[in-house]
Amino acid sequence: MEIDVLDHVLTADEHQRFERDGYLLVPQALTSDQLAHLTAVSSQELDRYRATPGVSEYHVLNLHDLIGRDPAFLDLIDSPTTFAKVWGILGWHIQLFHTQLIVTPPAPTGADAGAYGWHQDNNRMNLDLETSPQPRVSVKVGYFLSEVSRPGMANLWVVPGSHLLGRPVLASGEQPDGMLEVTAAAGDAIIFDRRLWHSASANTSSTTRVFLTYGYSYRWLRPKSRMDHDELAVEVDPIRRQLLGYSSGANNYFDPTDDDVPLRTWIAEHLGDDALVP
Repeated sequence: MEIDVLDHVLTADEHQRFERDGYLLVPQALTSDQLAHLTAVSSQELDRYRATPGVSEYHVLNLHDLIGRDPAFLDLIDSPTTFAKVWGILGWHIQLFHTQLIVTPPAPTGADAGAYGWHQDNNRMNLDLETSPQPRVSVKVGYFLSEVSRPGMANLWVVPGSHLLGRPVLASGEQPDGMLEVTAAAGDAIIFDRRLWHSASANTSSTTRVFLTYGYSYRWLRPKSRMDHDELAVEVDPIRRQLLGYSSGANNYFDPTDDDVPLRTWIAEHLGDDALVP
């Protein structure tokens, strides 16, 4: 892992804002070279999707399982500007459990503007866990590959603080109180708690919106994306191997050895034992 990750460790102010709001914006999370390459790769994926019979210019690309499709997707799993903030929130016992590319073209003329599909992440988890509010379990890092600086550009909508309020109940078509439309520049990122009530929205602009998400969770959670990358396990460094789901045994997802979680050792060596979240 690159040493400059230490320049982006979660600050006390960032931690406080994340715990209060359920999300954190990270300006200029991607370099110009990263942004250009990821944009080009995403465009290639969109072209392949558009070539599928029955797919029109208005269909949204929702592509999962990105690791292995291009080296740039692999490089994002421990991106210096965001990864230290992820472990600052979740701790060292983590994995990458989900990846997703969403490309939202301009909607047809006359499409209804605004947010739709309000939800909390991880589907059945929200029904199966009994407490309210539920435990965090996972966070997502979303990278804005296109500018969403104005309303109506398929922006992400969130309800700040809703991760602490339990599961909202909305009638059909109803919008939650306190909702906020997130704006960002191309290359920015957002880190958000999976319990945060959030929503997609219509793209009533003339610009295609490109959004890339990486989900991190505790190692004992089953992945939402295909993470059986044995061919990469022998090529990547130990921390990336941990993030890709390596474990020395089934029980070691729950009771890890140092070999299972080299991130713990790395944090202790560079920041001291006090930096280790239990």
